[in-house]
Amino acid sequence: MPGELTAKGKATRSRIVEGAAAMLREKGVAATTLDDIMARTGTSKSQLFHYFPAGKDELLLAVARFEADQVLEDQQPYLGRLDSWEAWERWRDVLIERYEEQGEQCPLGSLFLQIGRSTPGARTIVIELMRRWQESLVVGIRALQAAGLLPAELDVDVRAAALLAAIQGGVSILLTTGRSTHLRAALDQGIADLRRAGCAVA
Repeated sequence: MPGELTAKGKATRSRIVEGAAAMLREKGVAATTLDDIMARTGTSKSQLFHYFPAGKDELLLAVARFEADQVLEDQQPYLGRLDSWEAWERWRDVLIERYEEQGEQCPLGSLFLQIGRSTPGARTIVIELMRRWQESLVVGIRALQAAGLLPAELDVDVRAAALLAAIQGGVSILLTTGRSTHLRAALDQGIADLRRAGCAVA
């Protein structure tokens, strides 16, 4: 929406987005109406359209951004502290647990199915999520280099990109089959490959 929101306005908008996210997780995107969201969040129609002038599609994009942020937030504090092999193992466990709890229902995927993954707003959300996730992995691998656990010449960007691609493949299979076997294998293999690269400096 145009203009800068006040602190109160930001809080109200966040309350609407978070309430809508909870409602969409419970009922699904297609079954949730604006009336449902207004009732859930205690918001009037004029309030809702004040913060989301384009209506439901604009609100769904805001919820998609919230869910994308949640993907990374659910991996904290471990994703932000990948400075030892033990930290990488803790992050692995948290990530697997997150997706096993989510199961075959992906809130972010359902939102993109409704608003169209190729729409400019949706595409931007996906690109930004992948960029931030890969950047966190890059920082983690560089932390291992700084600790002397990986060789300085290791191509950090390629390693992070490959690991993220493997994770996404494992998640996609989990969403199709309900089984985390491939996600576990992707994470285990990715971390094992990094450990083997570290043998050169051991």
